[in-house]
Amino acid sequence: MQPGDHLFRRESGRMVAALTRIFGVHNLALAEDVVQDAFCRALAVWRMRGLPQNPSAWLMATAKNCALDAVRRERTARTFAPELGRFLESEWTLAPAVEDLFSAAAIKDDLLRMMFSCCHPRLSEAAQVALILHILCGFSVGEIAAAFVSTEAAIEKRITRAKKVLAGSKKLFDVAAPADFASRLPSVHRALYLLFNEGYHGASAATAVRAELCREAMRLAALLLEHPSGPTPATYALAALMCLDAARLPARVDGSGNLISLADQDRSQWDQRLVGEGLELLELSAAGVELSEYHVEAVIASHHACALRTEDTDWATIVSLYDALMRMRPSPIVALNRAIAVGESEGPERGLEEIGSIADPDRLVAYPFYSAALAEFELRRGRRERARELFRAALALARNPTEREFLDRRVAACERT
Repeated sequence: MQPGDHLFRRESGRMVAALTRIFGVHNLALAEDVVQDAFCRALAVWRMRGLPQNPSAWLMATAKNCALDAVRRERTARTFAPELGRFLESEWTLAPAVEDLFSAAAIKDDLLRMMFSCCHPRLSEAAQVALILHILCGFSVGEIAAAFVSTEAAIEKRITRAKKVLAGSKKLFDVAAPADFASRLPSVHRALYLLFNEGYHGASAATAVRAELCREAMRLAALLLEHPSGPTPATYALAALMCLDAARLPARVDGSGNLISLADQDRSQWDQRLVGEGLELLELSAAGVELSEYHVEAVIASHHACALRTEDTDWATIVSLYDALMRMRPSPIVALNRAIAVGESEGPERGLEEIGSIADPDRLVAYPFYSAALAEFELRRGRRERARELFRAALALARNPTEREFLDRRVAACERT
């Protein structure tokens, strides 16, 4: 039995965080090499012996042993974390020190420390987010390029430069420093938002929905809420958005893995526990005067989550919320979502008008659901041939088998009399 990629993705961030705490941020490359070594050992052993009962614990134990080997091998050639130096120099204290640093509580602190270390003030927000996604969330360069709508070459350069800046730091971020914590928090929010979105409706070549990425983003957001300075209104709003959207995951694909549109989802399958948790977090986010883009998106998600039937959706209010979001964070994707909401509220002709008025539409030409949105409204107008052309254009841009199958079904719907 082969381990899933999501296992390595989930554990890689925890392992890199713990190892960087031991080796020092200037030895980030060594930490990443040790993680790769641990993964290679796991694959080799599990291929022969099968998957262990607790793969996560096995990986962490292997990483711990690899860390001990690396310190013994490298301690005469390089310096490690300055504050741990004296513990790593002696065999009497080395193993106990590493053991302590691999405890659950220590790793939790190290994940936060690493997240905020990636948000170095010398890095642009885009570079900070890319670094978090790559180092702590296990994203490949290709996945990050898709999330940023950029090229792999550009992202590779961005990550390489960012790692050099991070490696040049003298020490990891101190999560106990409230002022620095607040200044770096928005970049952490953005990284977690992108991580969740990549799982919910990303551009993966394998599938359109990857629930494990959503769960990872929710886990890191919950970790952020546990820190004394973490539960800000924006953090609560982001966590609320994740819960409300994740509640719909059980109905986003059918038993065969086929994508289901929001209008056609079986709402009885929505996770009501997550809906309730999301609404509680949204209420907590209302404390104070801060209003972030996550607040607006979470309120939009709450309107969908609380509508018992598709026809009960308050589309007019959702349009006004998208108006607010466009003022806060204008983008072609937000404009497209707003146009779809207008079409749902005022009819397909108005939806088509709004899509046609989107500024900078060139940024949407490679996005399959741009043509698909046009097609849906044309189909509702009874223009089947035009709708079929547009669905076929969307199908040519599909990024994975799930999207292709969904768009194939929409093409077939246009051909039915």
